Amino acid sequence: MKKQTKKQMGVCSWSLQATGPQDLADKVNALGLKKVQLGLVPHRDDPGAWDGVEEVLAKSGIKVVSGMFSTIGEDYTSPATIRKTGGVVLDQYWEENLQLAAKAAAAAGAMNLETVTVHAGFLPHSPQAPDFDRLSRRVLTLAEIFREEGVSLLLETGQESAETLLIFLEEMRKRGGDDIAVNFDPANMLLYDMDEPIEALKQLVPHVRQVHVKDANRTKEKGQWGEEVVVGTGQVDWVAFVTLLAEANFDGGYIFEREQGDDRVGDITKGIQALEAAMKQVAS
Repeated sequence: MKKQTKKQMGVCSWSLQATGPQDLADKVNALGLKKVQLGLVPHRDDPGAWDGVEEVLAKSGIKVVSGMFSTIGEDYTSPATIRKTGGVVLDQYWEENLQLAAKAAAAAGAMNLETVTVHAGFLPHSPQAPDFDRLSRRVLTLAEIFREEGVSLLLETGQESAETLLIFLEEMRKRGGDDIAVNFDPANMLLYDMDEPIEALKQLVPHVRQVHVKDANRTKEKGQWGEEVVVGTGQVDWVAFVTLLAEANFDGGYIFEREQGDDRVGDITKGIQALEAAMKQVAS
């Protein structure tokens, strides 16, 4: 069992609503963290990687530990709209997304990143489903683009159940995508009303290379979003979460992601305190 510590914590660049590299460095410093997952392309009003950001962060002792790639055309208005537009689903943007992926992969390779996360979209429940082969081939194509730069693709959880994702990962391995793994986001399981976070982690933990630290309350109205909340105030059991990862000897990043609220630094600071308390409880 590997002790989990604050040294593993980092933050998603897009969560901090930074105006540029120095602003990003200042906000990460304010959190007392030294690791960043960097948005490599525009995402939810975040401009993506800036020129010179790696160097500016390095001056503060901050390291970019992974990247994020999001596809064009995604509509997060509701679970129904993202089901239709998420990830690699849309034909009309596929070629444009391939070009964007090539640029993101080149940036990730230049920064010597090992992993980049992506939402593949709502995955079919079975290899016999009509869209399964098309989506599989597209994910494998993306993985190959990043692999050519020495980067592994991590599929972010939430838009499917753990069982469905395990089936998809097995199919990826059969088709040569052995390096495709998982970025586990417990809150997404609640926001999308897809699974129970701890039970899902139990199933997926052998494949998990990074986690997003985000909390939420499950929706009370089917078909609507759940509510994202400050880490430690929602329905994710963080002691159980850390325990599972510790038992799996997890040595990856706990990367904070906050996508709601007007005080991102304040909210994430509270989350850091809650996660650190969970880590200490597990280690005691």
